[in-house]
Amino acid sequence: MAFTSNTPLDPSLYRLDPAALEFFQQQTGITEEGDLKHHILAVQAKAFAVAPYPCIYNFGFISLRISGHPKYQSVLQLGRDCRNSLFLDLGCCFGNDARKAVADGWPITQVIATDLRQEFWDLGHVLFRSTPTSFPSQFIAGDCLDPAFLSFESGHTSQSPPDLSSLVSLNDLHGKLTAIHASSVFHLFSAEQQASLVRAVAALLSPVPGSIVFGSHVGLPKQGTIQEEIFGMTVDMYCYDPESWNKLWEDAGPFKTEAVLKEVITPNGEIGWRMVWSATMSTKLTV
Repeated sequence: MAFTSNTPLDPSLYRLDPAALEFFQQQTGITEEGDLKHHILAVQAKAFAVAPYPCIYNFGFISLRISGHPKYQSVLQLGRDCRNSLFLDLGCCFGNDARKAVADGWPITQVIATDLRQEFWDLGHVLFRSTPTSFPSQFIAGDCLDPAFLSFESGHTSQSPPDLSSLVSLNDLHGKLTAIHASSVFHLFSAEQQASLVRAVAALLSPVPGSIVFGSHVGLPKQGTIQEEIFGMTVDMYCYDPESWNKLWEDAGPFKTEAVLKEVITPNGEIGWRMVWSATMSTKLTV
């Protein structure tokens, strides 16, 4: 079964864990659980009509990935300690993780979010009952595989902080970002595309030691292609293992890398693996 905008939605798949429930209650102002569920289901229907993706169908769009990451608290500390610190949420969907970082203290005007379509961010305002004025973080739509939008070849750079309101592509942020979050993004692409994207994302990071890119996605104990059954759809997915994933980042820059596999239960009830990883800019050695 391929998802289309006419595919019937299944409200029984709705789940909010306690942390996500508290977050959505605080962010939406809807404290009654039944009312909150009704609101989220209404936004899901609007979103699925625009983008009939599995993550919309199975309520992946209301999950919080960022706050469970082992580097999250140190990332928040960067936001407090570093003047003009900039945070990017790559593949943000409706902006849950960017909003969580803001709720936990990252300066709201120093957050950038990006995804393929503007509609995702607009629906995020509907989901969180906000406006561009009440939540003024910057969003920029684009294809992260398009070199015109994101390339590992650095263009012109300057030492001054970028004007986020005038961004036309992520290339405008080369060497500027303090922290980059990317969850459930890389496994969407081929092995070659993932390797290229690693180099491009690495180019965005500030060379200041401690700058970090972190996230999680599907991994394997031994890298290779797997076929995932997702609600009746068969999807080919290339997955790196921790060792090969770390090497991609180490080849892209002077990074200290960490990657571990965590066993998870897939939507079909089978055992799978999620790779939780980070690459932190270290001091480049000279001889």
